[in-house]
Amino acid sequence: MFSPSLGLAATGEVRADRTNGINVAGFNRLVERIRSDTARAKLCFKVNTRWTGQTRSETVIDHYEIGGEKIDRRFKIVADEPRALMGQDSAPNPQELLMSALNSCILIGWVTSAALKGVTLETLFIETDAELDMRGFMGIDERVKPGCQSIHLTVTVAGDAPDEVLYAIHEGVLARSPNYFDLSTPIAVSGRLEILRHGIML
Repeated sequence: MFSPSLGLAATGEVRADRTNGINVAGFNRLVERIRSDTARAKLCFKVNTRWTGQTRSETVIDHYEIGGEKIDRRFKIVADEPRALMGQDSAPNPQELLMSALNSCILIGWVTSAALKGVTLETLFIETDAELDMRGFMGIDERVKPGCQSIHLTVTVAGDAPDEVLYAIHEGVLARSPNYFDLSTPIAVSGRLEILRHGIML
């Protein structure tokens, strides 16, 4: 997702029309409202994931909160593993969904940032790859990390702006993308276990 604190609105580049499908004037109004009342800046997201058999899961999204206001919405995300990893290959696996979320977040940042600078995009494509060593998450070798050793992404773009403007947009997007930040910077992740016995929480 794209952060309202992108900062480009401070340049005063306000366009009344839509660029890349983005309502630039509406975006700048949002920025000004947040500047005048920082309580509006808080975004909260929540997902609920349930096991549906074998390696398949379904995640339900039913709302989010922005500025303390609850907004109802409903989506379902399905995940599974390939057959080689004991799944039925009925849906993308968690790593593919993770990379999809990274790409989507960066794409939104690109589209919005370009619009704020008056740049019309013709093409925008992001390819991301990652490699894992299964010995880590299978517990075969404790010296091997369970996750990706590295993630590499390539953004391919065409638009009506000089190269230096496109490079500046790219640097700004990576600097302010929430998902890029979450994957490239250590953040606190906590977890707890709740045990059910005969349908009763212990």
